[in-house]
Amino acid sequence: MFTKLLFNRNKIENCRTLINKTDNEEFSTKLALGYSIGQFSDTIAIETFTFFLFTFYYSVVELNIDLITIGFIIWAIWNAFNDPMLGVISDKTHSKWGRRIPYIIIAIGPLCVVTYLLWTPPLGSEVSSFIYFLIIIILFEFFYTMYDLNYASLFPEMFLEPENRAKANTIKQIMTIFGLIVAFIAPTLFIPKLDDPAYYLEYRFAGLIMSIIIAIGAIICISTGLKQREEFSKEYETALPFLKSLKFSLKNKSFRKFIIANLAHWYIIGLLPTIVPLFGIHVLNIGEGESLLLGILLGVSFVSAAIFMPFWYKISIKFGIRKAFMISMTSFIIVLSPFMFINNKWIAFIFFFLVGLGLSGSLLYVDLILAAIIDEDELKTGTRREGGYYGVNALITKLSTIFVFVSINIVFKSIGWENYVPKFTTQFTIFGLRSLIFIFPSIALIIAIISIYKFPITKEKYKEIKIKSEELHKEKREKLGKSLKNQS
Repeated sequence: MFTKLLFNRNKIENCRTLINKTDNEEFSTKLALGYSIGQFSDTIAIETFTFFLFTFYYSVVELNIDLITIGFIIWAIWNAFNDPMLGVISDKTHSKWGRRIPYIIIAIGPLCVVTYLLWTPPLGSEVSSFIYFLIIIILFEFFYTMYDLNYASLFPEMFLEPENRAKANTIKQIMTIFGLIVAFIAPTLFIPKLDDPAYYLEYRFAGLIMSIIIAIGAIICISTGLKQREEFSKEYETALPFLKSLKFSLKNKSFRKFIIANLAHWYIIGLLPTIVPLFGIHVLNIGEGESLLLGILLGVSFVSAAIFMPFWYKISIKFGIRKAFMISMTSFIIVLSPFMFINNKWIAFIFFFLVGLGLSGSLLYVDLILAAIIDEDELKTGTRREGGYYGVNALITKLSTIFVFVSINIVFKSIGWENYVPKFTTQFTIFGLRSLIFIFPSIALIIAIISIYKFPITKEKYKEIKIKSEELHKEKREKLGKSLKNQS
């Protein structure tokens, strides 16, 4: 009897604590750091895939460019169902660990295994290599999305107050940059020449090392950096079914404007790392035994991005996220322009460093804008639908891969590179590679600027959204607290 009374007393105290909570909690650097280490693993997984996979299957496995393009188109069609479906399933999940954490735990083991298997295709038959390529990228995408979508969906829930969210996002993006550096540099320590079929086994070993690093980071994140808010524990009850969730997301004007800009953002993030290895080899004349330089070149960009992150944070505080995003994308166009002319690998280091200026703002603002859209949507629907939005957003980012490989396909076929011919390098080849580094990304950035210019959540409107959100969250806490009190 005494134990039962004590339990009920504690439960009532917890109810009072919940009711009295606000969104303006004290910022926990430890929690933000633990959470952000998960981004380190996330980034290594996707960027190892992005940076090395095309070069590996095109120049080492020697798949035809048309087969690679077809494979990624089928992959993107699969994502049209996979990504939003996983998002809605996550929103409707109910467990003692919340809606997101179970899927993060389930996904990480298979993700690490598949990350290794990306680099183990059968050789000798183009048909068997293509079938393996198609199956393994679909499996990778399924488990990566399960991890990434649920991990990303926790961010707006864990950090509700705008200043705390901005601080946490800065730490998160710094971890993104560390992950990018590791993803680009670590494999080149084991692979002397990225486009040489003789180093097939070295790709396998590098894949194994990256899988181990991904696992270590994810385990630390799961142990120290994941938190489910009690006031959102009943959100699964009002989560929308799949088609309705998709419809509501796409009807949201703010989201429609954002996804066009985000599609352009991910097109650039996908295209640049994919083409840099061949750009370095054929334009900057980086030879055998110097593949580490390719990783360092991109690594310099991301070190620079970390340096410029506080600058873009201050810009967002002064001008708001919408205007700051436009400024960062304009600067991105400017810093990419020298790649139409440079041909010296040492001078290239200067300009790769400057690329970090444009890249930094782009990385910082995407998550903050999407979080603002989710806050606005909660006021309209009464439910937080991170899973639904991140699912549709994941689909959009994967669609960018089609545009990446269609762009590469068009350029490579126009210069006679349907199959990789490393000795067949002309001025047309060099111009084609330069255009993929500057002209195509610049067109995408201009489209993004036009789209985000019409983004309706201004600095002033977002202040109104946060005031109303605080009131709504207070109501949810009071409702849940009363429910728990009645149960006791």
